[in-house]
Amino acid sequence: MVGDSLLALFLAAFDILVFATGGIDPALPGPDWFVAIPIDLAVVAPLVFRRKRPVLAAYIVYVISYAHSALDLGVSGLAALAISLYSVQVYVGRKQGLLYGGAFVVAMVVTAIVKPEPSMAAQLVFSAVTIAFCWLLGEFMYARRAYQRELEARLHLLETERDQAARIAVAEERGRIARELHDVVAHSVSVMVVQADGAALALKSNPELAGRALGTISETGRGALGELRRLLDVLRNDHGDGEPRVPQPDATALGDLAERMRAAGVPVDLVLGDGLDELPAGVSLGIYRIVQESLTNTLKHAGAGASAAVRVQRTGDQVEVLVRDDGAGRARRLEQVGAGGTPAAGSTGAAARQPVPRLSVAGGNGLIGMRERANVYGGTLEVGPAAGGGWQVRAVLPVRLNS
Repeated sequence: MVGDSLLALFLAAFDILVFATGGIDPALPGPDWFVAIPIDLAVVAPLVFRRKRPVLAAYIVYVISYAHSALDLGVSGLAALAISLYSVQVYVGRKQGLLYGGAFVVAMVVTAIVKPEPSMAAQLVFSAVTIAFCWLLGEFMYARRAYQRELEARLHLLETERDQAARIAVAEERGRIARELHDVVAHSVSVMVVQADGAALALKSNPELAGRALGTISETGRGALGELRRLLDVLRNDHGDGEPRVPQPDATALGDLAERMRAAGVPVDLVLGDGLDELPAGVSLGIYRIVQESLTNTLKHAGAGASAAVRVQRTGDQVEVLVRDDGAGRARRLEQVGAGGTPAAGSTGAAARQPVPRLSVAGGNGLIGMRERANVYGGTLEVGPAAGGGWQVRAVLPVRLNS
C-alpha cells in the first residue's frame, strides 16, 4: 500500500505542477484551483487500495476520469485508467479485465465525439496502445500468479503426502519391530521355560540332563539378548556409527532353528528344497519367522511327546512352507468344557474328576504376525487343525528375485 500511495502522490503532484505552470495549453483558460486540484487528487486516490479492492477502485477512477479529461487537467487520468486496467486483469481475472478494457474504449470514443480536437487521432492511437500494453502486461502477470498458486498448491500437496508417507513408514516400522520382538521373545522364552521345567524335574534324578538343559537356557538367552540389542540399537541410532550389524536370520538358518528345537525336546523333521539361498532377504526372513513361530507354538501347545515336520520347497516362482505337528489332537481326546475348565454338563464318574485337556490355538500376536508377513509379500497363509490330528501351518510366498 505504501508503494501505491507514493505512485498516487507522484501522479497528483505531476498534474498539480502542470496546472500551476498554466495547464497543458496555456492559451486556453483553465478551471479554478479549487476545482482542478481536488479532481487531480480524486482521480488517483483509488489507486491506494487497488490491490485490495481492484474493481471498486477501477470504476471510481473510470467515473472521475471523465471530468479530469474534459477539463484537460493532465495525464494522471489516463495513467490511473491504465493502472486500474492492469490491476483488474492481475488481481481479478481475464473476464473483468476485458469488461474494463471495453469500458476504457467506450470512454475514448465518447471523449472523441463530445470534444473533437485536431490531435484526436493521435490521442486515440496513444490510448489504444496504452490499453493494449496494460492488458497484455496484466495477462502475463495473471498467468504468472496463477502458475505460482498452482506451484504452491502442488508443493503443499507434496509436503502433505511426504508427511503422510513418513507417518505410514513409521507405523510400518513400528509394526515390523513389534513382530520381530514378539518372534524373538516368544520363541526364546518358550524354549527357556520348557528347559527350566525339565531341568527342575531332572535335577536330582539326572544331573547331566539338567546341566544340558541349563546350557540350552543360557545359549538361548544369549541369542535372544543379542537380537534384542540389535533391534534396540536400530531404534536408538538413526544415523549409524559404522558399528557392525548382526545379519538377520534367513531360510538357510532353519537347520540351526531345528537343532535348537530338538534340544528343547521337540523332534523336528526338516526338509529343505533347492534354491532357498537365492531368495530375496525379506522373503527369506519371512520364511524363517513363520517356521520359528509355528515351532514355538508346537513347543507351547502341542503337549509332551509331540513332534513336528517342516517342509520348505521352492517350485518355480513360489515357495511353499508347511509346518505340521502331531500334538494334542492325536494323543488326547478333547472334550467340551465349561467355564473355569470344568467338564460340561453330562460328564460323570472318574472322567468328571480328571482335568480335561484343552486345545490351545495361537490366535494372538503370533498368528497375526505370520499372516502379516505372508501378506506383505503377496502370499497366503492357512492355519488350522491337520487331518488326522495335530496342527498345521501352510504358507505360500511368491519369489521376487532382484533383477
